Amino acid sequence: MKRSFLVAGTLALGVAGWIMSGQFGGSEVRPPPSVVKASATPSVFEVQVKTSVARERVKEIVLFASTEADRAVLVRAETAGRVTTLGAAKGDRVKRGDVIVRIATEDRKARLAEAEARLAHYTLAYDAAQKLSEKEFRSRVQLAEARSQLEAANAALAAIRNDIEHTVIRVPFDGILEDLAVEIGDYLGVGDGVARIVDLDPILIVAEVSEREVGLVKTESPASARLVTGQEVAGAVRFVARVGAAPTRTFRVEVAVDNPALVIGEGLTAELWLTTGRVRAHRVSPAVLTLSEDGVLGIKIVGPDDKIVFHPVDIVVDTPDGVWLAGLPERVDVVTVGHEFVRAGQIVRPRFEETSPPGAGSGGDDAVRSPEGRGAES
Repeated sequence: MKRSFLVAGTLALGVAGWIMSGQFGGSEVRPPPSVVKASATPSVFEVQVKTSVARERVKEIVLFASTEADRAVLVRAETAGRVTTLGAAKGDRVKRGDVIVRIATEDRKARLAEAEARLAHYTLAYDAAQKLSEKEFRSRVQLAEARSQLEAANAALAAIRNDIEHTVIRVPFDGILEDLAVEIGDYLGVGDGVARIVDLDPILIVAEVSEREVGLVKTESPASARLVTGQEVAGAVRFVARVGAAPTRTFRVEVAVDNPALVIGEGLTAELWLTTGRVRAHRVSPAVLTLSEDGVLGIKIVGPDDKIVFHPVDIVVDTPDGVWLAGLPERVDVVTVGHEFVRAGQIVRPRFEETSPPGAGSGGDDAVRSPEGRGAES
């Protein structure tokens, strides 16, 4: 009995499973998975594209710099004595020859009179010795001694006159009296510092250029700078070092800028642009820059047949309005949105942005800076 129940239950379960499988009643036959996969159509990724046309751009090297005086000197005392007069104050604008300090003459005038009398005496003695020598009443040796005494008297007179002249310390060149190290009553020894004079016209903007770029910088080439104060100035390269700094392998560059009003001081931080030539370049947003698998900097453009092409670039200059790139064709369709999600060779569906006409907007693409600012494009 039990065995018959077991067989019947097994058959019932089999029939129920067959009915639930969907095969009963002529149900629809599904195609194999391989057929479904082959019939699916792959989607094309959409990217945003902007057409860019190259324009001529001034190629520049951007450097961090600082301002320096054209000349600076510490004026020192050339004779000893007590300071009696100050002819200028710290911060004064001074001219060449102006008196800075007067030193007491003390007994110098008396020594001058003595030297003048001694010279007169030896002049007479020499004249007499010369006449006697001509008549052979005086030997040549005695004549030589008289001449030696005359020359010594001349030297002594010149020395005291020079010493008296050095009691008046004067400005060596036009500039600013930046520091005055003495007061009335101070005693100065020979070689003691008296005042520091700086020449700020022209003012120098000094930077260090790398060994890779120093060959691009030429003397007399135009340059411009923006000071930490916000002031923009223009000048020309005056000096390019031919000996580099050993620790950094950099070379000193000096740019001279006119500063007649002396409004630019020494020691200001500046950003310096050195013009090295002209190049055809595209202005794009820095956001479109990307790196290839090999670490090469470039951008992605839409090429023929709507295929993505990676193009290496060289950065000409980075400005607040965008980055300028060289090394691209004259006209390119730059992928501006979606370049992070596509790869070279991939087919995409480009959606073009509206391109504003040159000169539209703030400054425009064709804006040229005034002489007060750094140069841009032509």
